[in-house]
Parts: sequence; structure tokens; C-alpha cells
Amino acid sequence: MSEPLRMTINGAAVLVPSGTTVAAAIMLVAYSCRTSVTGEPRGPLCGMGVCYECRASINGTPHCRSCQVLCEQDMEVKTNE
Repeated sequence: MSEPLRMTINGAAVLVPSGTTVAAAIMLVAYSCRTSVTGEPRGPLCGMGVCYECRASINGTPHCRSCQVLCEQDMEVKTNE
């Protein structure tokens, strides 16, 4: 079994198993991925990159589909809560 990966989500340190998607990591720490224009929390819906509900900023790149990105060591994720 591999070592857990260390990353930050909205500034909070998080440990996740190798092979975890960023969307799953965000859900593990009980954050929504973004907030809709009407103020509702949004999160992964399809899990395959079609709905764009899981968008987050990953390592400074905005609007990444977090369900399509695997977590990496020292990754920095910011949601638009």
C-alpha cells in the first residue's frame, strides 16, 4: 500500500490515498466545489467531466474539472465556495 498524499484544500492540510480524484478529496473534507449564481453549493454530479459542476482551481489553474484529475503530492486546490 502506498503512502498517503499530502495536499491542501482551501488552505487546510489533507491526506488522501493515492489514486483519489480531486473531487473525492474535496468531498472528503465536506466542501462544495463551487457556489452557483443563486448561492447554492454545487458538487460532482456526473463524475466523468461532462457536467462541469466539480470545477475548482488546481495548482493555480481555474475551472479544472476536479473529477478528472488525480491528487498529487503537495497539490493546492481552491474551491469557489
